[in-house]
Amino acid sequence: MKETIPKDIKTRIIKLRESIEKHRHDYHVLDKQEISDAALDSLKHELAKIEEDYPSLVTSDSPTQRIAGKPLDKFKKVPHKVSQWSFNDIFDADEAREFDLRIKRMLEKELGKKVSPTYTCELKIDGLKVVCEYIDGKLTTAATRGDGKIGEDVTQNVRTIEAIPLKLKRNINTIVEGEVWLGKKQFDKINKERKKKGEELFANPRNVAAGTIRQLDSSIVASRKLSVFMYDVAQLDNNLPNTQFEELELLKQLGFKTNQHFKKCDDIEQVISYWKKWQKKAAKEDYWVDGVVIKVNEREYQEALGYTGKAPRFAIALKFPAEQVTTIVEDIVLQVGRTGVLTPVAHLRPVLVAGSTVSRATLHNEDEIKRLDVRINDTVVLQKAGDVIPDIVKVLVELRTGSEKKYSFPKKVAGCGGDGSIERVPGQAAHRCVDKNSLEQIKRKFYYFVSKKALNIDGLGPKILDVLLEEGLITNFDDIFTLKKGDVLALPRFAEKSVDNLLEEIERGRKTTLARFLTGLSIPQVGEETAYDLAVNFKTLEKVKSAKQDELEAIDGVGDVVAQSLVVWFNSPGNKALISRLAKEMQIEDYKVSNKQPLSGKTFVLTGTLESLDRDEAGARIKALGGSVSGSVSSKTDYVVAGENAGSKYKKAQELGVPVLDEKEFLNLI
Repeated sequence: MKETIPKDIKTRIIKLRESIEKHRHDYHVLDKQEISDAALDSLKHELAKIEEDYPSLVTSDSPTQRIAGKPLDKFKKVPHKVSQWSFNDIFDADEAREFDLRIKRMLEKELGKKVSPTYTCELKIDGLKVVCEYIDGKLTTAATRGDGKIGEDVTQNVRTIEAIPLKLKRNINTIVEGEVWLGKKQFDKINKERKKKGEELFANPRNVAAGTIRQLDSSIVASRKLSVFMYDVAQLDNNLPNTQFEELELLKQLGFKTNQHFKKCDDIEQVISYWKKWQKKAAKEDYWVDGVVIKVNEREYQEALGYTGKAPRFAIALKFPAEQVTTIVEDIVLQVGRTGVLTPVAHLRPVLVAGSTVSRATLHNEDEIKRLDVRINDTVVLQKAGDVIPDIVKVLVELRTGSEKKYSFPKKVAGCGGDGSIERVPGQAAHRCVDKNSLEQIKRKFYYFVSKKALNIDGLGPKILDVLLEEGLITNFDDIFTLKKGDVLALPRFAEKSVDNLLEEIERGRKTTLARFLTGLSIPQVGEETAYDLAVNFKTLEKVKSAKQDELEAIDGVGDVVAQSLVVWFNSPGNKALISRLAKEMQIEDYKVSNKQPLSGKTFVLTGTLESLDRDEAGARIKALGGSVSGSVSSKTDYVVAGENAGSKYKKAQELGVPVLDEKEFLNLI
């Protein structure tokens, strides 16, 4: 049965992703915070729920698929030997029970029998993740999580944290993960000293911890007395413990500081009781706790469940309820989105919630404004959890004085282009620009075209694109590749060296993969994941362009709505001309998986720990040689690659008669 997606859902998901990406970037890359963690968590939660209800809308560029942050230039970049994941979030007991049922269903499918996993519960500390490597028992490297693949080398700073041992109690090789945090008492002490000096006060301990660990001067780090809780053994030269509970005990035995409040729970109801208890107790601790991490206790089951693109399937974060505050609506303005949809945004009197200052809240659409009866100058209740964050959930009408003003949608909006006319979308609560090609919309499309998800033209950021667009030097994507040095040098604030660097980056951007090219076109409903699926299935741009709707719908994850969007887009005369011009300027690589590649058509399953490379590296090598990687063993599996501590997948391969390769045999094969 084809999936039917309401138009307002499609509009909503676009706005959610734009907002989440902005605040994720502020928080994880720039170490600044405009909304609280609870607010951002709630945004991500709503997005995840929509994507769960409408799977065809899930794209690899969605914030839910993505591990949020990236390395800063001021520290040496360190490739992680073990990929770093983040947790998906849930917010109530019913969602915890759904998680439990989902785990059991997946395990039954993987193992071929019903099982009842136990869980280990740990407090979710609000700090900054650190990854530490020990060789022969000595600390050699400490890195931030970064983008999950590459972190920042903060070894010298981490060495100043007394809670982290410089030498373990055993001379072993291991990689461990933990959370660096700043105690509330120390936080208050630092802020008192800053107040005396007339300096701006820090917002919350998490921001101080994140900023401190990235200080270039390690003496500053030492003075702030950071602490840490270690919670995971990511790699070990011996076999890993059989359960998560035993893994935490091992960390303590090795000399690490762990949070003492972890608990083994026999079922999900015990987990929920633990969560409810710590909602009341968390505030008494010296560190900030924003929820509980639930992990399947048995390692065998963890391996069977595996990972999604960004998170483990065997673990999840059950967050604590967020708080509410009151503030004043000082104005309501319309914001023009990339698709031309107009979103009313309440400008608020800045208010501090959970350690961050909030000054904006979306009002979604005209119907929501009427439902709330929210007016300019109203006192409102702002909530940082739920459907949208920050969200105005209630107007305190009893506080009205008569100065409040009702808001009505205007007939024209300056950012809409043309004569500025707007219209209500038929059958929806949303308004949009009549002119579908306003400058604001065009700008957003250009930002996306050159972004890291698409052509990845470093140096061609929003400010430069704005100038090029406003000066008329570019009007279509292909114009980027026709820019000459004299064109750009004539613009204000452009020096010769910077122009040379920019043109070099543009030149590099001419060569790209088919998947990246399709991602950057801003085809409605088509994000990074769908673009990759199109490239894998059709191999060439010509075949993608000419694909029929039924051919597109046959692709797993592409529904009728996405397929129709692709057909309409590629059949537009304007888009046909754009593709033709881009093809002349660019080198778009076909997706290459041919029978000449040594592993073409072969399916691999990886299990256990490999010494010379991690699973992601092994998987990448297999794909580069034309093979594919699966998460489960079946009769269609060609090879199982078994490292140390191989689990149930190894046993299943033996039962099915699937060839099993050890690490040496696998390396010889590739």
